[in-house]
Amino acid sequence: MEDTFRTIVNASKAIYTEKRSKFIAYAIPVLSADEVKAEIEKLRKEYYDARHVCWAYMLGADRKDFRANDDGEPSGTAGKPILGQINSNELTNILIAVVRYFGGIKLGTSGLIVAYREAAAEAIREAEIVKKTVDCQISFGFEYPFMNDVMKIVKDLEPTILNQSYEMDCLMTLEIRKAKFEELRNRLEKVESLKFIE
Repeated sequence: MEDTFRTIVNASKAIYTEKRSKFIAYAIPVLSADEVKAEIEKLRKEYYDARHVCWAYMLGADRKDFRANDDGEPSGTAGKPILGQINSNELTNILIAVVRYFGGIKLGTSGLIVAYREAAAEAIREAEIVKKTVDCQISFGFEYPFMNDVMKIVKDLEPTILNQSYEMDCLMTLEIRKAKFEELRNRLEKVESLKFIE
């Protein structure tokens, strides 16, 4: 089961020129469609005099949530080639926006496709790409005498401890990569007094 995905660490910028048209490309890490909207708005404000701000994004580890926008360029000449670069680099949780300043010479549809594709590719080349794991969280409570049983499982499977409190009843929240989640849950289920918190 695939439980990793590729994304970028921080925003990057690249400039591509073609026949005096200037393409300013940004690759920006995002986690939601709302973040995408906010980033596009920022670019529109900053480059208020630009003709087009074309973009594409991909969200989620399964890479099923995506959109592309030509922003007034001929259909399929901007958003699609940008999305194509996101796909060929197998990235997600990313927005690529390309700001275009028209240089007075028409590029034609094939010229536009190449320019937007290259600008997006440049922005990706400038970015640091990382592989991340898809992680799942689990919270549970148990009685203090069973602490050793729980800690042995933690030691064996090495989840990240996000939260813990040791009162009369102990509470814990763990995070572990998806591939190991079932094993963690199954082993915790066998600990006496332990109850999962939904």
